[in-house]
Amino acid sequence: MNNQSGRGTVENFFERVGRFWPTGRRDLHWHILPTPDEASALAAPYQGLARPGLQAVPVQRMHCTLLHTVGLGSTSVDTDTLLRDVRSRARTLSPFALTFDRPSVSQAGVEISGWPGPPFAGIVNTLIQAMTRTGAEFRAAPSRFPHVSLAYASTGAEDVDVVTVRTALAAIARPLSGTVLVDRIHLVEQWHDEAHITWHPIAEVLLTGAQA
Repeated sequence: MNNQSGRGTVENFFERVGRFWPTGRRDLHWHILPTPDEASALAAPYQGLARPGLQAVPVQRMHCTLLHTVGLGSTSVDTDTLLRDVRSRARTLSPFALTFDRPSVSQAGVEISGWPGPPFAGIVNTLIQAMTRTGAEFRAAPSRFPHVSLAYASTGAEDVDVVTVRTALAAIARPLSGTVLVDRIHLVEQWHDEAHITWHPIAEVLLTGAQA
């Protein structure tokens, strides 16, 4: 059946995550961060995607989350010891390229999915183990698959017409595939203000053979 009304199928992302990640609280996150050129190339086909209820992600804040350590900030863990542990493990991980080419509308907003999944999942599991070894109390919120958000559902999300957004995505008459070289991962302290996600960088960890 072709449903011509797509309203009511997205949910305010910031209200949803606010149930476990309150506004302004700084939680540790591990990310894959595209370079400025990679981020610009990923975002280019989707200019004009923002509309009431969809808050576009600035190019400089595009990210691919590996792990959100819910409730854990930098002052609650020995980051020097943590980073020594993760750097030791990272020397066994080989760089790889993530290809992002599957735009979709989810409950959280608009995102592009990436592949391959197995090396991504390997990094996620390594990070969960390293964070657990710190002995700090947190709840692991790992990414189940690689994805980059282009826009978050925000205030007014209930009025977003998903069919209209999907039609706009289908009308993009240019290649949508872009790649991100994963040769390092980033530890950041991250917060949101119910409209945007911001972070303070703590460290980057190179995978084996990567150049600083």
